[in-house]
Formats: sequence, C-alpha cells, structure tokens
Amino acid sequence: MSLVAVQMKVMPESADTDMGVLKEKIINNMPKSAKLNGEIEEEPIAFGLKALIVTVLVEDDEGGVESVEEAINAIPEAESIQIITMTRI
Repeated sequence: MSLVAVQMKVMPESADTDMGVLKEKIINNMPKSAKLNGEIEEEPIAFGLKALIVTVLVEDDEGGVESVEEAINAIPEAESIQIITMTRI
C-alpha cells in the first residue's frame, strides 16, 4: 500500500489564538495512522491572522485523510481545515 502526502491549511478560531498551543494540540491529537512530515509552518493571512500549514503522511486506504481532519476538527482552537495538495508517494 502506498502513502499519501497531504498538505493542509488550518485556520485558527481568531487572530488571538496562541499558535504554539494550536501546534502542540495538532501534534498531540494526530491519529496513529498519520505521521507529520516536517515542521508545522505559519502562514500570514491578513490583519494579524495566521494559518498553520501542516503536511501529513497517511496510508492510501479508505478514510486515511478523514481521520486526520476529524482529529484537527476536534481541537477547539481550530476553526477550519482546507486541503491544499494531496500527492501519492
């Protein structure tokens, strides 16, 4: 079975959200079937708002990416998730 690299943009609930805390919660809530690939990066959006760019490796099976999305959506400080790229490796 192959792996899929998924790059996601995670928007915080507000510009006042502590991005360090949000990063830690994403790392700690990552499902066992997923592995972070590299560092979680901050991307400026506008008016002091920043998004987190998260790259994750998951198995290419049914529901692989969904478990990661559900784990991040369960974090109160995370407002939304957008998949930027998805590549089979």
